[in-house]
Amino acid sequence: MMDLDPRLYENVSVSDNDVRNIVLSYLMHNCFKETAETFLSSTGLKLPVDYSVNVDKRKAIFNSVLEGNALKAIELTEELAPNLLENDMDLHFDLLSLHFIELVRSRKCTEALEFGQKKLTSFGKVPKYVEKLEDFMALLAYEEPEKSPMFHLLSPEYRQNVADSLNRAVLAHANLPAYSSLERVVQQATVVRQYLQQEVGKDSYPPFSLKAFLSK
Repeated sequence: MMDLDPRLYENVSVSDNDVRNIVLSYLMHNCFKETAETFLSSTGLKLPVDYSVNVDKRKAIFNSVLEGNALKAIELTEELAPNLLENDMDLHFDLLSLHFIELVRSRKCTEALEFGQKKLTSFGKVPKYVEKLEDFMALLAYEEPEKSPMFHLLSPEYRQNVADSLNRAVLAHANLPAYSSLERVVQQATVVRQYLQQEVGKDSYPPFSLKAFLSK
């Protein structure tokens, strides 16, 4: 339960600049530099120094993952954030696994198997990775892995999730917020609605839905 009653903040005003800064935070967090520059020129805002740190390098890393080039993303990450992947086993596993998946997608099954044996076998000693490894290896059994029960591993959404995780980790490594202001606002709105639903009643405050909010 929250320590403070969110109803205490019902009358707090939000200025136009507050909203603009939230939008700017989202754009720079997700490496939309050109869009952010256009937004700045149209609003008269100034770009905080922290926002511009390594945005081009982060964008290169982010796009490498979205394009399925995990090895390039690993290389660029090691240049920008030394020891990050060494210290984040989960993230390193996700990137290596993504390369394995892309080899399978390209029907380079022998190469995928060799890569898995060389780079992924050691993760099999850690219980939490075993089930995932089984799913990855199972892709090799299908002539059309896109139609297998593990098809989601080859989806753009899977790449996006890995890219988002890596982007957050790189930001945190640079002592910058791992989540944009917009994401934190949505998270807070969700928590507040849950609190009010518990305190006042389900009918008064239904759970917060971003999709429902945007459709109004």
